[in-house]
Amino acid sequence: MNVIGAVKAYITKMVEESEPGMKILVMDKETTSVVSMVFSQSEIQQKEVFLLERIDLGSKNFNSGLRYLKCLVFLRPTQQNIDLLSKELRNPRYGAYYIYFSNIVAKADVKVLAENDEQEVVKEVRELYMDYLAVNPHLFSLGLPTCMSNWKSYSLQRTVQGLIAVLLSLKKCPIIRFQKRSRECHELAQRVEELVNKESTLFAFSQSNQPLLLILDRRCDPVTPLLNQWTYQAMVHELLTINNNRVNLSKVKGISKDLAEVVLSAEQDPFYAKNIFLNFGEIGQNIKELMEHFQSKAKSHQKVESIADMKAFVETYPQFKKLSGNVAKHVTVVGELSSMLSEYELLDVSEVEQEITSQTDHSSHLQSVRKLLNVANNKKLRDIDAVKLVILYGLKYQSHSNNDIVGLKKLLMKRNIPEHLIASIPSVLKYSSHYTQQNDNVVDAVKITKRFFKGLNGVDNVYTQHKPVIHEILEDLLKGRIKEDVYPRLNNLSNQLNNRPQDVIVFMIGGVTYEESLTIHAFNKNYPGTNFVLGGTTIHNSKSFLEEVNDTVRIKL
Repeated sequence: MNVIGAVKAYITKMVEESEPGMKILVMDKETTSVVSMVFSQSEIQQKEVFLLERIDLGSKNFNSGLRYLKCLVFLRPTQQNIDLLSKELRNPRYGAYYIYFSNIVAKADVKVLAENDEQEVVKEVRELYMDYLAVNPHLFSLGLPTCMSNWKSYSLQRTVQGLIAVLLSLKKCPIIRFQKRSRECHELAQRVEELVNKESTLFAFSQSNQPLLLILDRRCDPVTPLLNQWTYQAMVHELLTINNNRVNLSKVKGISKDLAEVVLSAEQDPFYAKNIFLNFGEIGQNIKELMEHFQSKAKSHQKVESIADMKAFVETYPQFKKLSGNVAKHVTVVGELSSMLSEYELLDVSEVEQEITSQTDHSSHLQSVRKLLNVANNKKLRDIDAVKLVILYGLKYQSHSNNDIVGLKKLLMKRNIPEHLIASIPSVLKYSSHYTQQNDNVVDAVKITKRFFKGLNGVDNVYTQHKPVIHEILEDLLKGRIKEDVYPRLNNLSNQLNNRPQDVIVFMIGGVTYEESLTIHAFNKNYPGTNFVLGGTTIHNSKSFLEEVNDTVRIKL
């Protein structure tokens, strides 16, 4: 299972199967993101697509001389898009239209388009199921940063649509299991099953082993999104934020215009692909090797002494320029991460975070948090890191008889930390309370694990002791120990229940993290007989997670 491969195959089919010749590609905001996640603009243009347009922003091309061009239309099947496309077809600017929807489209909507196609310019209408953002081969997102507050009015429907598109693009008709304690998980599971049954002809795949769709709730693990990260992709998202493969560096001191926003895509960047799951210590060494490789290339380009040298230089210059840009990008990103580590003393912060989440020693942990929060000892600590430390302490020890959450909040106030951040502490405790008060192994987000040795190589150990709850769930699944009363199933397929599934799609309402993506990557590597894919309503860092929590608590609790 490979969501990037599935989306790329659909896009290639879309741009190559229409008649040859120059084409316009018209998209909406969401489908533009779908395409840009897996193809660069230059790669799309190499497929005879010379112009990209947004249907929701209006067009600048009013020249009737464009009638000879073919128009590829790639849209989500929303009412707004049907209306905009109907308007376009009533006054067509191009000679032929090939219409592709990112999901199942209602027959009534197709009829509306046919009625507006008076000039009969529409040559094809098809469904290509890519109604989601393919982030890594095993990771997808629906781009819903806060889903719980409008779950009934919008997010539930959008999540059903996204999951259906994932299943159809991967050609899977799954057993559906869900986290029983979550009403939202049950609702989503039911809605997905209803649509699968309704569209049974679309889901009539030949399957030797029944795939599994496991639906979880972010509230079962509020710890993982709060931790500082140490692998490249996760670290960049936590400290700099990745938004649809783009990182905004415009606030970095002395940044050049070319590097104000950079793209981090494993599909387009071999260095990023190689380092995406490596820890920070290894990345530093690999950056050094990348620099040395670039310098050797640069020296060879300085020796232009003959016509043959000039010809060789001209032929290799595009690759050299690309390598130059790639080196500059990663040196800048890693340099900024390194500066932030030092400036905000994140090594010390992360060590305490990991100790709290992976061991049980109330007195020691309280002392460690107090020490970091003390203004006299530590003026560099970021506000968000200070608050996260108290939240992690609270999640672990809120029921401890000697807990001092009140005293820690007073220390935060002495640091003049904004009230809205301090308010996140009771919000997260309330957000997770429905789960942490229960007593099954699934939600024990602070299990005791053996502490590994310390040291700077500790990026592999002391800073990565914590394992997400999803790790334990998947281990139980592979060992056949996942409980029916905790994760009931909807489908009546009892003969499949105890079989080890070969294909597992895990979806988390409320968002996933890059640490959980790393877990899925490790499972795919360590269990070659099973394929795992992870998806979520969004991909969180600690800042976005706290925003989702505050939004959810304010609306629902």
